[in-house]
Amino acid sequence: MSSVPDSPNFTSTSPGAIPAGLRDTMERLFRAVDPGSVLETCQLALDHLGIRGELRWVPAEAADQPLPGRLNLAKDPQSQQTLTFLGDPTGINEAVGAELSWLGRLAGTRLRQLSETGRLYEAISRLAMAERLQRALYAIAELAGTAHNMTEMMQSLHAIVGMLMYAENFYIFLYDAATDSVRFPYYVDTVDQKPPAPEENYPLQDMRHSLTWNLLQTGQPIMGSVEELARQLEGRFTLVGPACEHWLGVPLMRGNQVVGGIAVQTYRTDTRYTRHDRDLLSYVAQHMQTALERREAHAELERRVADRTAALRATNRVLRQQVLQRQRGERLQSALFRIAELASAPESQQNFYAAVHRVVGGLLYARNFYIALLDESAENITFPYSIDEIEPPRVTRQIRNGATEYVLKHGKPLLADRQTFERLAASGECAQLGAKSVCWLGVPLVWDDKVMGVLAVQSYSPKHVYDTRDQELLTFVSYHIANALQRKQTSESLKQAYVNLERRVTERTRALALANRDLREQIAERERVERRLMYETLHDSLTGLPNRTLLLQRLGQALQAYHADPHRLFAVLFIDLDRFKVINDSVGHLIGDDLLFQAGSRIRACLKTRDLVARLGGDEFAVLLEGISEPSKASVVAERIIAELHVPFRLGIKEIFTSASIGIALPGPHYQQPEELLRDADAAMYRAKDEGRHRAAVFDDRLRREVLSLLEMEGDLRRALSRNEFVPFYQPIVCLDDGRTVGYEALLRWRHPDRGLLCPGDFLAVAEENGSAENIDWQIFEQVASQAGALAGPDGFVSLNVSGRHFRQPDLDDRLLGLLRAHRVNPHSLRIEVTERTLLENPAQVKRILDNLRQHGVGIALDDFGTGYSSLSYLHQYPIETLKIDRSFITELANPGSHSQPVVRAIQVLADSLQMQVIAEGIEEEAQRKTLSNIGCRFGQGFLFARAQAAEVWLGRVSAVN
Repeated sequence: MSSVPDSPNFTSTSPGAIPAGLRDTMERLFRAVDPGSVLETCQLALDHLGIRGELRWVPAEAADQPLPGRLNLAKDPQSQQTLTFLGDPTGINEAVGAELSWLGRLAGTRLRQLSETGRLYEAISRLAMAERLQRALYAIAELAGTAHNMTEMMQSLHAIVGMLMYAENFYIFLYDAATDSVRFPYYVDTVDQKPPAPEENYPLQDMRHSLTWNLLQTGQPIMGSVEELARQLEGRFTLVGPACEHWLGVPLMRGNQVVGGIAVQTYRTDTRYTRHDRDLLSYVAQHMQTALERREAHAELERRVADRTAALRATNRVLRQQVLQRQRGERLQSALFRIAELASAPESQQNFYAAVHRVVGGLLYARNFYIALLDESAENITFPYSIDEIEPPRVTRQIRNGATEYVLKHGKPLLADRQTFERLAASGECAQLGAKSVCWLGVPLVWDDKVMGVLAVQSYSPKHVYDTRDQELLTFVSYHIANALQRKQTSESLKQAYVNLERRVTERTRALALANRDLREQIAERERVERRLMYETLHDSLTGLPNRTLLLQRLGQALQAYHADPHRLFAVLFIDLDRFKVINDSVGHLIGDDLLFQAGSRIRACLKTRDLVARLGGDEFAVLLEGISEPSKASVVAERIIAELHVPFRLGIKEIFTSASIGIALPGPHYQQPEELLRDADAAMYRAKDEGRHRAAVFDDRLRREVLSLLEMEGDLRRALSRNEFVPFYQPIVCLDDGRTVGYEALLRWRHPDRGLLCPGDFLAVAEENGSAENIDWQIFEQVASQAGALAGPDGFVSLNVSGRHFRQPDLDDRLLGLLRAHRVNPHSLRIEVTERTLLENPAQVKRILDNLRQHGVGIALDDFGTGYSSLSYLHQYPIETLKIDRSFITELANPGSHSQPVVRAIQVLADSLQMQVIAEGIEEEAQRKTLSNIGCRFGQGFLFARAQAAEVWLGRVSAVN
């Protein structure tokens, strides 16, 4: 120092006034190298100044406590301790205080200089270490391409490690998984007298629980003294070789697989390895492993060149690949420095993500790149940054079973191609969401020992496929990104908290001012919605006409007015467009909807303003005519509507023709509900359709009786099924020559409790419409099966009529045969009668069923032969053994000049040629029997022989004869 700062007693203008001892002490102060020297020098200065007291270092928390006789002189920036003077309070006057203050300023100046110098030395040390590390990495990378042999390369690696830490004792071992053995290609130890041979493989089991064995098993660095290692490995440690003072070993990794290790050890008591040495050696080990692999690849290349000179092109390709790998290493080093800069740069969050993307893109293919982070609840995944050439920007989603979730769950990288995803999907571990990539690589982002996110790249082209080196590279980069991201998020969270607080204050301030306006707007909107809903509730969305609800409201009002005044007539018209389903299916629903819209408009045009037209659904419309003077006016309006709808509709380029059937219902005292009028108008409309369509029909008493009768009949049919009121009656089939009974035909009868015995013509059509016909038939089949054995006897048969609807069931044959087995009836005692129409509905299935029944012995008869198509083709296709001539031919046999006799004779000749039996139906006169006998017909049935009777009648006669 060139001068001493001023003090109250000694000025710089008179340096000779300062005692020589004090001046030397001040110069010594500015030569002090640490805070302790500063304290000692200041204590000497006090002695020269004649101030009695003691100097001490006081912690920062105790320095602020005021005590008598204590004065804080200076603060050490490094230790944060305060240099404090302790003396007699009575001896500290103004002059002494000024001198102590002057001395404190001098001491503080030197302490700040020492602190700054320490920081500079520390920065220089870090830069020197980084430079040594960089030189070491470059040296390792260069070793891979040099022409040295393996021994020279190992020695160079030893020298490189020795540049970074104490490595006098150093060895490398490599693990061969195929033979489960270990080789020590390089081993240097100053104490071990029996080093392992470099080319010899040692079984791993022979060195069980050794440090080498533990390093291979754990795949994690191991460091410590012998005692510390014994505690760490908990009974899995056995000392092999000389005991060292301290040992450090790190694994050599290829992906997730341990392929070897590097170890250094010291026998010196003053040398121990630190965590920094461990991390440094682990980092260097990764590059050494790469260098070793490159060296092995280079050696393999040289052998191939020596063995096969023709592989020059392959050799060049490998050399180019090595150059690319070296360039990749240089890019990695540059990327690491860039990430370190980003971590401390004042960039925004989004700019930081974009910069990270550019850094990763410089290392590997990253055209498709995203960062995924867990939200605060750890239930959703957010995507703050996402760039993809196919997928749209990713949005926040709940945790599912995607690849991102797989990495979050397991906390380790995932490198997957399509086969890997298929295997993971088959095991239920993960599925590939979104666009299917050719290759996907994701690594976890970890901070505070927790997986908080994922860094992922993917490729949609086979040209860009990731490997384990890309995985290692991205994993290494992710550590730095995670640390920087944590700091960025902390800063952004704090900023966002302030922004949210200001925003909430602003929103709450504005909320009160906007409350009244919002309330008024909501009330207005609700009224508008209510009006709209009311309109949509009462109108059809397609045609805009009133719907059934509005029609029934108006109809109820009209009915109430009629009951109050019977002179206020009105009418209900139920309109149905004929063949609308055919039109809809042929030209499409859009044209069909247009047809309905125009039809509604035409109907509306035929009415007065006060009349109402409504669409009930589908192609059905209804009209309410109010204020008509007489009932005939309703028919006039209906005819007008029919004529208007008969005019062709022009729909686009098509011209559509349709017509309408209309049912009319007029009010009466017996109507209490509007639905009743609409129901009767609907019934009248169906009457109009039955009478030929394109017309109108008025609902009258006759139609009302028919409807009531139909409803009553449907109810009686369902009750009859539950009461077993349907019974079979049997009509004998006799031999025409001697009148002998050869069999019976079972005929359906209904023992109605009020109407007596009913034939099928009285109720079968209604049963087919309401779907109860099949249940009735099976009730008859069950009774016939229980009675067939007794009626048929040993040689006879019972004939059963089976309609075509039963043959739609593929298991009809199995059910009939099961019925016979249940009642122990010989199948030869049963004959099935089918009509020609049945054979045409589903020929393949009908033939299969009939063939199966015939094979089990059941006879097959063709009923009403001659009245249908009478095709000869199915006589030989189906297993038919009997033809039944329809009664229409038998009735005309006795009339002179009738053509029935030649037809019957032809049928008989046909049956004889096919070896079929013929049965004539409906024989009522003796002349008909004689004519049939002359023709050659042997069997018949009809009223001439007997009418159909219950089974008890025929069984009683059989018993009487016996």
